[in-house]
Amino acid sequence: MKLKLTAIIALPLFCSNLLAQDSNTGEKELQDMSDPLAVYTQAGAGATNKGLNLKLGKSYDPGTPKTMAMNIVEIKGFFGESLGWDSSSVKDNSIDSVRFRNFKVDMTDGRGSQIDVNYNFDANHIAKQTGDVSYSIMQALPKMSIFNLYPLAGVGASFGQDIVEDDGSIDDGFSINGTFGLIGMYGKITITDKFWLNYNPFWLTTFSGSNIYKDHAYGSGNSSLFTHEFAINYQFTPRLNVRYFANWNENVDFGDGDHRIEVNYQL
Repeated sequence: MKLKLTAIIALPLFCSNLLAQDSNTGEKELQDMSDPLAVYTQAGAGATNKGLNLKLGKSYDPGTPKTMAMNIVEIKGFFGESLGWDSSSVKDNSIDSVRFRNFKVDMTDGRGSQIDVNYNFDANHIAKQTGDVSYSIMQALPKMSIFNLYPLAGVGASFGQDIVEDDGSIDDGFSINGTFGLIGMYGKITITDKFWLNYNPFWLTTFSGSNIYKDHAYGSGNSSLFTHEFAINYQFTPRLNVRYFANWNENVDFGDGDHRIEVNYQL
């Protein structure tokens, strides 16, 4: 029996700003934008093969000593028919998906935690619209030469609108259709102080839920999925960088994956 969602909890998108300040000048101290654990207020925009992306992030005071936090909202894939270069016939100008992340990091031990909420407006074989929410923990390891590694593990739940039941019927409204786990890593290779590479592999697998979810959550016959993300990054100024991302997985070749160029500015 699936749990019905009877209410939608609105997460706060913006909270009071907390950025480290120089004790002598009182001015905001800029954070290292190449660090996956860095917390700072930011704005970004990207051009992708499936449309345009927008990103807004706001740092805030979590009320815990030696801890920094931020909320990030991303809107993805709008104007895909007009501006995207993907060859897919299902492109449109509406928003493909939205993502909300709440991220906290303990500055004393390099450990971060993240709540990650994704919602996809496009229909698939499981539901009319789908989403997931997960909680994960990330740990910074000691730097090894030019390499920084940040292993991550988490658990989550998937939900959707008008979910397809095991008998082929449609469960009207919003329902939770299963749970999943993920493990992975953020990796950084420092080339110069302004140029770095990232490789971020992740493995996801279903834990529980309906049979159609457990067996087909990541495509027909796929109960698990190994994904890849590669990025090339250049820091123009301490506040401004440009990044190229490629995302693909074990079932989608690099060339058929998602590609984007993103500009980020630290406020």
